[in-house]
Amino acid sequence: MIADVSRTSLRAGVEKAVADGLPQISDPSSVAPADARALSKLFLERLTVLEEGTQDHQYARNTLIEMNMSLVRFAARRFRDRGDDMDDIVQVGTIGLIKAIDRFDISREVEFTTFAVPYIVGEIKRFFRDTTWAVHVPRRLQERRVELARARDELSSRLGRAPKVAELAALMDLSEPEVVEAQVASNGYTASSLDAALTTDDGDEGETVLADFIGAPDPGMELIEDLRSLAPLVIELSERDRRLLHLRYVEELTQAQIGEIMGCTQMHVSRLLSRTIARLRAGMLQDGSAG
Repeated sequence: MIADVSRTSLRAGVEKAVADGLPQISDPSSVAPADARALSKLFLERLTVLEEGTQDHQYARNTLIEMNMSLVRFAARRFRDRGDDMDDIVQVGTIGLIKAIDRFDISREVEFTTFAVPYIVGEIKRFFRDTTWAVHVPRRLQERRVELARARDELSSRLGRAPKVAELAALMDLSEPEVVEAQVASNGYTASSLDAALTTDDGDEGETVLADFIGAPDPGMELIEDLRSLAPLVIELSERDRRLLHLRYVEELTQAQIGEIMGCTQMHVSRLLSRTIARLRAGMLQDGSAG
């Protein structure tokens, strides 16, 4: 017969279970950690002989999970300074606990808590490494972000101001470029929506959104690039061709006016301009294909 174990009679229930089977625990999450260790050993032993998929197997496995949630919460507290929701961290740590229960070998003389904690911590670390970063960065920089946050908090508390890069580098035993690299990488941890409303200095949220501050393509930049590419080609022209271009495109004279100044016909000016522009265009295209 299965014993009904309450909080006050839990130890008596364990003794009864040795004779009759697994105790029926109405609220496994309320089991104290010390009692959970003793009960976990009993449940793990029974789990090895129970047929998978049966109601008894499911009860034993689910009870083990609920009884050992204190291990998950203990491990999750190590990550509370990362700014993520603790419920999410505990949920991920529970996956590690389940893996530990499924892979635990009762024949090994190892405490279940000793075996389970690395699984729980490893699952949480994997979660931070693979899913929480908005931009993928190398693992060493992900870990350095946590070190940087701790160093910044410690120095801010000690100095009463935001620490400088040199001060962070001294505390973290890193070079200043390595600290700057970690700071830049930390920006990839979270991302903001372009439609998110920005908060003003007085704390009010206005109608301005982040997208309003993103620059648009400037056609003038392309013009600058073209002029820089064109300059050496113009220098290679003859003095007459350079003067011709100056009169036409700087002083903006007509071809007839240019012909009068240079002592030639308007038709000849047109041919000279066409030939010079074709030469410059060919040089620009050649320079673009080479780049």
